Amino acid sequence: MNRHLLSAADLDRDNALLVLDTATQLAALTDRAVKKLPTLRGRTVVNLFFEDSTRTRISFEAAAKRLSADVINFAAKGSSVSKGESLKDTALTLEAMGADAVVIRHSASGAAHRLAHSGWIGGSVINAGDGTHEHPTQALLDAYTMRHHLAGGTGDLSGRRVTIVGDVLHSRVARSNVLLLTTLGAEVTLVAPPTLLPVGVEQWPCETTYDLDSVLATTDAIMMLRVNRERMNAQYFPSAREYSRRYGLDVKRMNQLPEHSIVMHPGPMNRGVEIANDVADSARSVIVEQVTNGVNVRMAVLYLLLGGAQLGAGSELDTPDPAAAVLTEATR
Repeated sequence: MNRHLLSAADLDRDNALLVLDTATQLAALTDRAVKKLPTLRGRTVVNLFFEDSTRTRISFEAAAKRLSADVINFAAKGSSVSKGESLKDTALTLEAMGADAVVIRHSASGAAHRLAHSGWIGGSVINAGDGTHEHPTQALLDAYTMRHHLAGGTGDLSGRRVTIVGDVLHSRVARSNVLLLTTLGAEVTLVAPPTLLPVGVEQWPCETTYDLDSVLATTDAIMMLRVNRERMNAQYFPSAREYSRRYGLDVKRMNQLPEHSIVMHPGPMNRGVEIANDVADSARSVIVEQVTNGVNVRMAVLYLLLGGAQLGAGSELDTPDPAAAVLTEATR
C-alpha cells in the first residue's frame, strides 16, 4: 500500500485485491461478541469534513474506533473555517495535535492531493471525496459488494458487466468506480444524457451510451447515481419527471435485468427520480449492504495504511481463522 489513498488509480490490481481480501477477513469480526481490535491503539484519526456527510463520515468513524484509534471529528460548520481559516492553517493545526491520518472530504477537486503533497501533514491522507473528482473508498466498497454477490466473495470480477447510470458529470463515485473496476477486470458502461457526461469521457476506460434499455439484459450490476443538484449551476435536463422516464430504474426495467444481477446506489437516494421505491427496497437491492461493507473496507484501508502490516501472500492473515490472525498481528 502507498502512504496515502487519494485516487482509485493509486491502486494496482494487487493492492486493490489486498484491500478487498483484508476487508473480507476483518468482516469476520462482526460476528464476534467483542468487535474491537487494538491494532491502532494510540493512533489518532481525524475526519476533516468540509462538506456534509452521513454515511462516509460515520463509516470512517466506526472503522477507526473498531481498530481502537482515537477519532476527532472536524466539521467546517462551527469551526474556524467559517471565520475564513485556510486549508493550510487547519492542516497545520491538526498536525500540531498529532494526527496520524486525516480523512478529508472537500468541495474542491484536488483538495486531498494538495493536503497530501503540501508537507503540511506528516501522516496519511485518505480522500473521502473531493469535489467532482474522486471517492476511492466508495469504489472499494462497491467492488467488495459486487465481489460478494457476483464472484463468491473472494473471486474475480473479470468479464463482469457493470452499468453506472445518471449524473456522471458531477459524480466523484463514477470516476473512481470506472478506474477501480477496470483494474479488477470488469467491463463498465456509463449511461447518461449527453449533458451529464463530462468532457473527455471518451478517454475513460469504459463504454458510454444514452440508451439505458439497450444495456439492461447484459448487466451484472447496475449502479444508480444521484442527481447532484447542489453542484449544478444550469438546467441539464427538462424536468425530474422526464429524467426519471429516460434514466430512472423502475420495476419494469429491473425485470429486464438477468436474474443474478444486483441493484446498487452510493446514497443518498432521490427516491422516485433515479430509482423507484419498489426497486430500492427489492430483494435485488444491496444498497443497505453497501453501507455495512463500507465499514469493513475502511477498516482495511486504515489497517493497511496505519497498522504497519504488509498483508500479502504468506502473511499471518492467510490462516484458517483470519480474525484470530488479525488479533495476533494487532497485539504485537
